[in-house]
Amino acid sequence: MTIPNHITLDDIRRMPVGEIAALPAEQLVMLKEAADQQLKRARTVADWLDGAISLRYADRAAEYRRNAGKDTGTIRFEDEGVTVIADLPKRIDWDQALLAQIAENIASAGEDPAEFIDTTLKVSERKFAALPESWRKGFEPARTVRTGKPKFRLVLNEEAR
Repeated sequence: MTIPNHITLDDIRRMPVGEIAALPAEQLVMLKEAADQQLKRARTVADWLDGAISLRYADRAAEYRRNAGKDTGTIRFEDEGVTVIADLPKRIDWDQALLAQIAENIASAGEDPAEFIDTTLKVSERKFAALPESWRKGFEPARTVRTGKPKFRLVLNEEAR
């Protein structure tokens, strides 16, 4: 569907948000679809480029890290006048059941496990909703609900059928 004198993505960069919001709904759909397509293309190119950079530098970074006696972390090296900063972050997962046993052992030895172990308690929304009403009331003071960023999807009516 063609709209005469339709606004382009380049046009909206110079428009106040209120003017953009006042555009016809059909034009908002077209602009949003165009923006989503550009974003998808940009992400694809960025992923492709990241893959190429990784292919070029991963082995060299691993060698520099090994020579530095590091398994993870940030290292720097030069390539044709460019400083390459390669970071391999450390992600730690702990076995929760084993940590609980260790905490019990620490407590039974007369020490405070909280000095060594952080404890996080949470209740899934599915389990919270399944609680009996009397129990749920007891949990409510410990529960805070926050909202995320609103998202909207616009579909032309012809497409909805």
